[in-house]
Amino acid sequence: MKSKQTFIYGILLGILGIVLFSSKAVMVKLAYRYNIDALSMLLLRMLFAFPFYIAIAYFYRNEKKESTARKDYLWLIFFGFVGYYLASYFDFVGLTYIKASLERIILFIYPTIVLLFNKLFLKKTITNKQKLAILITYVGIVITFGSEVSISGNNAYLGGFFVLLSAITYASYLVGSGWLIPKFGVMRFTAYAMLVSCVCVFVHFGIFSQVNLFNFPWQVYALGLAIAVFATVIPSFLVSLSIKLINSSNFAVVAGIGPISTIILAVVFLNESLTGLQIIGTMVVILGILLVSKSKKV
Repeated sequence: MKSKQTFIYGILLGILGIVLFSSKAVMVKLAYRYNIDALSMLLLRMLFAFPFYIAIAYFYRNEKKESTARKDYLWLIFFGFVGYYLASYFDFVGLTYIKASLERIILFIYPTIVLLFNKLFLKKTITNKQKLAILITYVGIVITFGSEVSISGNNAYLGGFFVLLSAITYASYLVGSGWLIPKFGVMRFTAYAMLVSCVCVFVHFGIFSQVNLFNFPWQVYALGLAIAVFATVIPSFLVSLSIKLINSSNFAVVAGIGPISTIILAVVFLNESLTGLQIIGTMVVILGILLVSKSKKV
């Protein structure tokens, strides 16, 4: 049994990792104030993150793993494309239309999508408790999102749709990639998948964008670097270490602070605000996700 001190240390690392992850949406929204488009912002994030993941891939090149075949690398490329490139692109596009706090609330429902995908594709049973948790979660989304449409107009639908696509693609990555991770090791798999995502973004920008990447204010590049380091690379290590110290079930409870921390950061740095009804909806979503997390078998 892990010592109390180790457990507390793991919780603190998890909280710090979640708060740093949550800061991503806020920094992206800050960057959008300088009239940068979603693809260019995503490119800056990946450009700054790329050397870090090259170093991680090299450092963990001998990480303990199972034997791999050529098809395993093809699957890794596919899941890097879906789970990191598409999910990130949809998320950044969605943030051009909706608040950072709402983005985090919508993304937070991905565990319910994982359950639905497991049922649909892997024929895993959804328990009655999980069904109730899913229902509670989506009632919370309707409460939170419905009142936003009356405030922000139909753009809220478009932004919510893209962020939902981000949650769906990320959930599909989680469902489909689980069997691959033991073949590569956690850190190598994450680094390789992120490198695939980086290359996809580079190609996407090179083919479709006419934007001069060297024509933005210095603040945009500073935010791009901050997103890459403090909202991508560092929290990925913190979360992995936290899960190792306190297990995934306990970490799922810690992760419940994600939407709350984003809301606080958005209020402080973006002057965003939520209505009383949206705050109630947020609490309902968090309750539903916590029920989903606690109902999983450890």
